[in-house]
Amino acid sequence: MRPATLSVHDGIFEMRDMTINVEVFSSPGCGKCDRASNVVRKVAEEFGIDRVYWREVNVLDELDYVVRLGIFATPSIAIDGKVVFTSLPTARALRKRLQQKLAELAVF
Repeated sequence: MRPATLSVHDGIFEMRDMTINVEVFSSPGCGKCDRASNVVRKVAEEFGIDRVYWREVNVLDELDYVVRLGIFATPSIAIDGKVVFTSLPTARALRKRLQQKLAELAVF
């Protein structure tokens, strides 16, 4: 089960999912894409699957989705459906972005 919080705003109850979804967009034979996947996997493991879920997206298999997000280069990384990196990030940069996103989710 994915963690969630219950918040009340103006008398309206709202369930908020506390899991971040990270997608690594890659193409076959892309060495930087493999490194990006490794960075994302390691950083996601630090946070735990209950807080950061990640998947690798082959741009050739999910072309419509890739176009809808406006991805033109690999590797690219999206967090919760928004492209945040259009090149290979450092583990530190990714970790910082995920921490910011988790902080946003925790704000009521």
